Formats: sequence, structure tokens, C-alpha cells
Amino acid sequence: MADGPGRFAVVDPATGEVVGEAVDQGPRELDGAVERAHAAWRGWRADPAARTAALRAAADAVTAAADELAPLLTREQGKPLAESHAEVARTADRLRYFAGLTPESRTIEDGRPVRGEISWRPLGPVAAIVPWNFPLQLASAKFAPALAAGNTMVLKPSPHTPLATRLLGAVLAAALPEDVLTVVTGREPLGARLAAHPGIRHVTFTGSPATGRAVAAGAAASLARVTLELGGNDAAILLEDVDVERIADRLFWAAFRNCGQVCMAVKRVYAPARRCSEVVEALAARAKDVVVGSGLDPATRLGPLNNAPQRDRIADLTARALAAGARAASGGHRLPGPGHFFAPTVLADVPPDTPVVTEEQFGPVLPVLPYDRLDDAVEAANGTSLGLGGSVWGTDLDRAEEVAGRLECGTVWINHHAELSLAQPFTGVKDSGVGIAGGPWAFYGNLRPFVVHRPRPDPGGAAA
Repeated sequence: MADGPGRFAVVDPATGEVVGEAVDQGPRELDGAVERAHAAWRGWRADPAARTAALRAAADAVTAAADELAPLLTREQGKPLAESHAEVARTADRLRYFAGLTPESRTIEDGRPVRGEISWRPLGPVAAIVPWNFPLQLASAKFAPALAAGNTMVLKPSPHTPLATRLLGAVLAAALPEDVLTVVTGREPLGARLAAHPGIRHVTFTGSPATGRAVAAGAAASLARVTLELGGNDAAILLEDVDVERIADRLFWAAFRNCGQVCMAVKRVYAPARRCSEVVEALAARAKDVVVGSGLDPATRLGPLNNAPQRDRIADLTARALAAGARAASGGHRLPGPGHFFAPTVLADVPPDTPVVTEEQFGPVLPVLPYDRLDDAVEAANGTSLGLGGSVWGTDLDRAEEVAGRLECGTVWINHHAELSLAQPFTGVKDSGVGIAGGPWAFYGNLRPFVVHRPRPDPGGAAA
């Protein structure tokens, strides 16, 4: 099935076979979606109780459709089927969580003859531009708080993974009023047009810093609000007292889950020099044993990379590290056969200035670097342009927490990594983004304050 006018093919990354087609929508279709979202906003914003009921019904509809959504997600994204089911469940849970939030009004009394009554109002039609690593989960992280706040949304998935998102949109449409959530599909410049559309009041985006800057520049034309989650190069610092065998499984999966295609995955490990070989051996043993294959095979624990450009980037980063003197304790090469498979790779003896360390790899490659002084490890962990997350691993939890406080990032975990509650904020520093996702912070990020100054009655009964 070749690409044709107005449509494009979607490929299974495990086999190279075409899964299906999506419509390549243009400016006219996008304008129509935004116009319909604006018309739907009038009714959607007006009845909070009806919104809550609709969002809870939408969550139930997603749960009921899991057996349709999860296999399609695996076929176009590549992840194991169990992880696709978990992503669908998280999507439903997030809808339920935000359905339960309501904005809190307040009154300011500060001794003046008027009082300020503060309430919250939705922004209007908003946009979400979603990447291919967690298409449904990241979409729901954007549409659930936006819809709960009373906005309508136009959602654009990656052209690598539009099919499950399009199906999710159809599932939600059965529970939500018409045009409250619209999924548009297409290749670039559709995302750029959506970000710059004058009818959009808030743009949420997850992706690379370079594309995030372009999204922000486009949104600036209409002074739309932006929330940008732009990836990470998370460091894990292992302390001298770490129990390597006890934490090795957790550390391995914190780096390799979803084939390393996780913004907040561990992407660098710093280990005490005298224990570095022990850490490398423990991680490499797990990399050699893990089952890699099609996500539809129940035995598979790691699927393929999602697309050929990402596979080629991982191959290039690994080759450059090996050429610079690094040693592959496991993997280090593409796997034979169809699909975008790369062997789970643990690198030792990596020069600290190689791109596999200084840049976000976003794949199944993990460099392990030794340190002699803890201060040097902290400095190295903080020494990149990204600051999404980090972790500290050790037996003395007070010591670990002290080190955690020195990391320049938005979230630090102790003895685990990349676990988030629906109720907590998720944000980064430096080039890792702008704004806050998660919890009430995401909810209020989709609202604006509205202030009424009301005169206080004077003792005689008249307004002051």
C-alpha cells in the first residue's frame, strides 16, 4: 500500500509491513476542526456537572475498548502488548482523575472598601501535538486536564502513530459532545499550522527542544500559552553503599522500558570507580537475557525502535562511542531481520564527552561512567542542557536525599526512577521544557483567573 494523494501509510516497526493508512489533512481541514471546536466550546464550558459526567463516561468507554486499542497501539508503535494495555489503562485513569477536579474560587479581603472575588474560566479551543513513544498516554496528559477545565481540543498525533489515537478519538466521541475533542492527522507542516493557528489559545507539545522552540515561535504569533515537555538526559548516580544486585532490575528497566524511548528514562549511569565493573556486569547480564521481538509475542519484553530514523540515530551514536574507545558489554549492533530492532546495549569505558553521553539517545543504549569523587558525578549529571529528571541509588536514604537535592532537574527519585503519580507535577528545567504537566498544576494551566471587584456594604446598608 503506497502513499497516495491525501493519505499516508503507517508501518509496523517490528515487521516493516503496512498497518493501515491515515488522512493527510491540510489547512482547510484544520481550519474546520478549530472552528468546530470553538462552536462546541460554548456548550462544553457552561455545565461543569455535565462535563464531569461525560469525562467519567469517556473513561469507561476507553476501558471497554482496551482490547481494540492495545493491539493497534502495539502494531504501530512496537511496544509489548502488556505495555500497550497499561497505556490504555493509564489513559482511562487520567480521565477519571481530572474529572474529579474543580477550580477553587476565593475572596481577597485586604482592608479596602472593595473585595476581590476570584474565579476561573477556561481558555477556549486548545491544541495538543503528541509524539510516537506514548501516543495515548501523552495525549490524555494533555486532553484530560484541558477538557476538565472546560476547554475543547484539537489533537494531532505523530504521523508514525496516528491509528490508535484516531481510534481513541472515535471511542471518546461516543461519550463526549460533538467536536469537544477532534483528532487531526497528517505530516508536516500540519503540526506547525496547528501551533500557529490564530483560533488556538494554548498549545501543549511533547518532543525535541528544537521542535519545541519552533512550536513556541508559532504560538507566539497569536500570543497563545504554551506548555512544552522537551525531553531529558536523566542521570542515575549510584552511591558507594549501593546494593547493586538488589537494584539492578529496577535500574535496568528504568533505562530500557519501551526500548529506551521514554523522556524520563535513565540515560546515563554514574557509578563509583571501584564498583563500576560490577554495575556494568549486572546491567549487561540483563541486557543479554531480555527477550527482544514483536510486541504481539507474549514472550517479548523489548520491542523495536519505532521508526527507521530513530534506529539509525541509535546506530550512529553507538558506532561513534565505540570508535572513541567505548566497549560494548552487551549489544552494540542492529539485530538481523525485518523491523527496527537494535540489541540492548550497555557501554563501558565511554569517553564522557561523546554524544551518547551528552545528548539524549532515546533508545536501548546505556553508558555507564565511573567517578572518583561524588562532587564530580553531581557536576557531570548537571552538565548537560537538559534537566528533566534524575535519580540517586544507595542504602543510606538520608545521604541519598542530600545528593538528590543537588541535582538540577524537575523530579528526582531515590532508589527508583520514572514513576509518576497522576496527582504530582511533572516539569523540567533548562532545555527540558516550559510549564507544568500533571496534577492540579496541569488543570490550572488550562484556566485563567477572572476577578470581580465588589464594593463591601457600609454599615448603613448601602454599597461603599
